[in-house]
Amino acid sequence: MKVEKLVELIGADFYTGVPDSQLKALCNYLIHTYGIDKSHHIIAANEGCCTALAAGYHLATGKVPVVYMQNSGEGNIINPVASLLNDKVYAIPTLFIVGWRGEPGIHDEPQHIYQGEVTVKLLEDMDIETFVIGQDTSDDEVAAAMEKFREVFAKGKQAAFVIRKGALTDAPKVEYKNDNAMVREDIIRHIAAAAGEDPIVSTTGKASRELFEIREANGQAHKYDFLTVGSMGHASSIALGVALNKPQQRIWCVDGDGAALMHMGSMAVLGANAPENMIHVVINNGAHETVGGMPTVAANIDLTAIAEACGYKYAVCADSFEALDKELEAAKNRKALSFIEVKCSIGARDDLGRPTTTALENKQNFMAYLETL
Repeated sequence: MKVEKLVELIGADFYTGVPDSQLKALCNYLIHTYGIDKSHHIIAANEGCCTALAAGYHLATGKVPVVYMQNSGEGNIINPVASLLNDKVYAIPTLFIVGWRGEPGIHDEPQHIYQGEVTVKLLEDMDIETFVIGQDTSDDEVAAAMEKFREVFAKGKQAAFVIRKGALTDAPKVEYKNDNAMVREDIIRHIAAAAGEDPIVSTTGKASRELFEIREANGQAHKYDFLTVGSMGHASSIALGVALNKPQQRIWCVDGDGAALMHMGSMAVLGANAPENMIHVVINNGAHETVGGMPTVAANIDLTAIAEACGYKYAVCADSFEALDKELEAAKNRKALSFIEVKCSIGARDDLGRPTTTALENKQNFMAYLETL
C-alpha cells in the first residue's frame, strides 16, 4: 500500500523510532514531511528509548504515539512494554510499526533468521495486538485493523503493524548527505592496514561487509576479524570481553555512530575498565546509512568529549587520512585505552557484497586465531 495512505489511516501526529530498510518508505515519508521535528518526529538512540519517549508524549497529550523499528529492536522494547506500557502498570496505548526482516520463507541475512521466526510471537507474548501488512493487503483491510486497534488503545493496550518486504510503496525521494570527504570503505582499509594481524571486532552493517571485502581484495585470511552481523550497538562490548581476556594482545573495535549511540552506556563500562590493549574507532557519518541514510544525532555531539568523560585515556577526532594514519599509529604505540572518531561521508559502492562465510564459521575461525595469541 502507499505509505501516505498508511499514515492517513493511522491518524497520529507523533512518530519516533529507529530507521529500518524494510520501513524505508515510511522513514523517507517522515523525513520529507517533518524532518527531525520535536513535535512530530524524533529518531531515538534505540527502540527502548523510543518506547519511553512515546510514553512521555502520551502522558503530556493523551494521544496515541507511533513507534517504528526493525524487528531486531523488539528485544529493546520488552522491558518498557512489560513494565511501563502494559495495562497492568500504566496502561499507555502505543502503536508499533515493525519491519519484518527474516520472515520465514523469505531469504535474508543470518542475523535475521531466528528473529524473523519469533517476530509475531514476541509481540503476541507481550499482549500486543498484531496485524501483518503485505504487498496484497488492501487499504480497507488496514482501515478495519485500525478500527480494531482503537478499541485496544481505549483499554490502555498496544497494537502493532508488522510490515512485510515491499509492502509500503510510493516513498518520496530524499537525499542523505554530509560535507565529510572520507569514504568509509577507505577508512576501514587504513584501519586494517594499521592493525596488521591484530584482531578486529567490527560492527553490524556495511562496515563489516566492507572489511570482509577488503580482506578478500588483499588476499588475506578472515580469521583476524569478528564480523558482528547483528546485535547493533554491542561490538564494543564484545571487543572489551576479548581485550580483558587477551591482555597481551592489542584488540581493535570498528564501530559506527548509530551503533555507538544505541548503547552508549557501553562506553562508560569501557572507560571504567580501561583496557590498555584496546583501540575503539567510531566511524561517524551522522547517519543510519546501512538501512537507508536517515540521520543520527551523532553529527551534532562531541563523541571525543563523551569518551574522555567516560574514562578513555585518549580520545581524538580525525577528518583527513593524514590525521587518521597519524592517530592509528599513535594508538598502536600507546598502552592506553584509545578512542578515535573518524568523520565520514555517506555512501557505499552499489556492488558491495556480503560475507561468503557463515556466522558460525566466522566465530570458529576467529576463536581459533585468538587461541594462537
